[in-house]
Amino acid sequence: MKWRQTRQTRQFRPQGYGLALLRELVCLLWLLAAGSVAAQVQVQLLPPMAAGQVSVSGLSSGGFMAVQFEVAYSATVQGAGIIAGGPYFCAQGSAYTATTRCSCTSSLFACRVHPGGTNIADLIVLTDWFAAEGAIDPPERLASHKVWMLSGSVDSIVPQPVMTDLYNYYRHYMAASQIVYRRMLPAEHALPTDLYGNPCAHLGSPYINNCTYDAAGQLLQWIYGPLLPRNSGPPAGRVLAFVQGEFLPFPTLHGMATVGYLYLPKSCEDSAGAGCRLHVAFHGCLQDTDSIGSTFIEHAGYNAWADSNRLMILYPQASAIASNPEACWDWFAYDDARYALKSGHQMAAVKRMVDKLTGVQPASTLSPSRCRPDRCI
Repeated sequence: MKWRQTRQTRQFRPQGYGLALLRELVCLLWLLAAGSVAAQVQVQLLPPMAAGQVSVSGLSSGGFMAVQFEVAYSATVQGAGIIAGGPYFCAQGSAYTATTRCSCTSSLFACRVHPGGTNIADLIVLTDWFAAEGAIDPPERLASHKVWMLSGSVDSIVPQPVMTDLYNYYRHYMAASQIVYRRMLPAEHALPTDLYGNPCAHLGSPYINNCTYDAAGQLLQWIYGPLLPRNSGPPAGRVLAFVQGEFLPFPTLHGMATVGYLYLPKSCEDSAGAGCRLHVAFHGCLQDTDSIGSTFIEHAGYNAWADSNRLMILYPQASAIASNPEACWDWFAYDDARYALKSGHQMAAVKRMVDKLTGVQPASTLSPSRCRPDRCI
């Protein structure tokens, strides 16, 4: 799981009366382009739904992305589960910082992770500045969120000091009673489950480890409160494959796959999402469907809880491109200088997915560029 600093690309933004028509054409093109996936499952447009109570979670780059999304859209999200992630804007647009201070993933430079090494005071100042400029939601909204965190005690990729810095970042905006921080599980860099995966201390694909610990269930129950027992039988819902190009034109130019996935319990499908809740699960690097097939979607542990608790699970998909060879989410500007803001390519795309599934009319996410000494947005 190594990341490299690369050039940035521009988002294609068609203007004028032909925008809606062009978007429909893009969607149809992506439907045709997704032939290999369509051979296994029918790919369609994401259906409009009316779910509520949005939450997010993620592992590794997905953990950083979940923090990003929660902070930037704090008025939409009500809670987050973070496994092996770090503070908002930790990398500050630098792959060097991302791979030496926010994680230990550089093959060129020594790991510099240490307690306080992510410079929380600076990140809080930047968070407040972004909010004052309207580039993210007011961070005061975080006070009502519920956050669940897990850092494996033997994680060699995102060591515990990074997660402890994340805890201290959150504590600036919310009470300790809103946060659960688990750090005694002897897990390597992986999503812990109690039913599937490698041995708990193993480092390697698919980065899902059987630690006799149900991380997905624990985080969902902390965010949403007591839940009914998970489904112990075959899945009762279905996995729906949808076109991500509907939400970001030419997604593969920006490190996103052509197809994303939604786990839809039958009760939610029958009600078009009414009375259901929505959880967004961000995979980590090398956990996309091109790398491990449907393993993350089927075995991360979310779907069984979704079946019995009217939860819809959105699995957006990153993809490998030249600037992002391990299909990580953009938390260090490999694609977009505005990656951590509401106007970031990937951020805005996932928010549009959430809007469609919650019946919200999407607002414009574009914002003017802002610069200050040594930083541009």
